[in-house]
Amino acid sequence: MKRLLQLIILGALAYSGWTYRHPIEALFMEFKARHEASGKKNQHLPDPEQYEILKADLERKRQSLARGYAQARSANEMFKIRTEARETLESALPKLMRCWLGTAWDFSGTSQIPGEGRIACGYYVSTVMRDAGFDLERIRLAQQPSQNIIETFIQPPKMHVRVGISYDKFLKEVTARGPGIRIVGLDRHVSFLVVEDDGDVRFIHSSGGVAKSVVDQSRDVATTLQKSRYRVTGNITGNDQVINDWLMRRFWKTKQ
Repeated sequence: MKRLLQLIILGALAYSGWTYRHPIEALFMEFKARHEASGKKNQHLPDPEQYEILKADLERKRQSLARGYAQARSANEMFKIRTEARETLESALPKLMRCWLGTAWDFSGTSQIPGEGRIACGYYVSTVMRDAGFDLERIRLAQQPSQNIIETFIQPPKMHVRVGISYDKFLKEVTARGPGIRIVGLDRHVSFLVVEDDGDVRFIHSSGGVAKSVVDQSRDVATTLQKSRYRVTGNITGNDQVINDWLMRRFWKTKQ
């Protein structure tokens, strides 16, 4: 009888676990997000001094590359410079983003300096892009819907809009399209998505969620990205026209 009772209890637990697996998984992901946010609180502080150094260094590199690009005499020379420019941006942009880690989030935040005041998700994206050498309308761009923000840089045929697909399928599609710095628009949010050469994915954004600050999240704890039904991405560094226009310091008029 005792053995039978144990089997009945185990069966009931297994049935409950399967029936409520999705809510349990959601709670587990929320716990991981809270743990990561609290764990990094003391590890990552805003770094405005390093931010200024990185900005100046990137601008010097952009100007040097631009001179070489203007003097290039063949398609092969131009290709090599665009490749170097892409690699330069893919190295510098995440460093700039991470100088903001720990900066407080606010829906109306408009800070321009890491650690000073508060910053909303759209302003985080537009400010980092501006400070990486993209000549843009920081305030107007920040106030646009996420798809307009992406379309400011990339033509619609080069954007990828996905609605209602699973998180795993979305990640497989993104990584299959190769590495690069992407802007990703969600239901009510905009952020950066960094896809590394090895397929690792980092979700870097000014979060109004648990952390209420700028965070750098792995795919496993990026609950905002996971829960959104609408996801649109544009690979900024994977687009030759974007690289060309960044080198030539083109003015990016906000898509409205």
